[in-house]
Amino acid sequence: MIGFFKRYVLHNFMLKMMSLLLAAGLWFLISPDEQPAEVAVRAPVVFQHVPSQLVISSESIPEAQIRVRGPERVIRQLQANEIHAEIDLADAKPSERTYDLTSQQVRHPRDVSVVQVVPSQLHLAFDTRATREVEVHPRVTGSFAGGEQIVKVEADPPRITITGPKHHIDQIDAATTDPVDATGTRGSAVFTTNVYVPDPLVQVVQTTSIRVTVLVQKVGKASAH
Repeated sequence: MIGFFKRYVLHNFMLKMMSLLLAAGLWFLISPDEQPAEVAVRAPVVFQHVPSQLVISSESIPEAQIRVRGPERVIRQLQANEIHAEIDLADAKPSERTYDLTSQQVRHPRDVSVVQVVPSQLHLAFDTRATREVEVHPRVTGSFAGGEQIVKVEADPPRITITGPKHHIDQIDAATTDPVDATGTRGSAVFTTNVYVPDPLVQVVQTTSIRVTVLVQKVGKASAH
């Protein structure tokens, strides 16, 4: 028994003690970080394989709140851009459709798992993409000397091209400029401004400044005495 003790316990005793202390230190250092932890992350929804002739016509698309679980060390270092949800739109058509949003659609680091996805479904509307030209209507305001008033307003370019969901494009009659204050103008003056369309789903194909020419003249004649 004593021989066994000397051979297997006391042999290289200091080396064994150092190894034991090192292992215990590593355990105390790592163990708390390996406790499971959870966190909720706001993540974007990425739409893949969108047909070129289609456009999403839903006015608001919510982010996904994704709750993930993993070792505390990993959760503490987790970055929001490491997680996102994906929806494949390859078979989308001009209509409305509901897509399930599950853990299978979430891309995340290998060491974490998805506990919950909110919302669990996403309802989207699709429309055919349309493009057409519309007139530019300048908005001009101001006060002028007695008897004078605006007699002519011109926009250059007079038309712009817009694109977006066909249903939305069909309802737009014209684009509008930011207000131009022509107060005090006498004769002709040129102002540079921007153009916009009020529908957030409709875009101006090529953004450009608009030159607005305003002509102010005296209108009518003073009464003779």
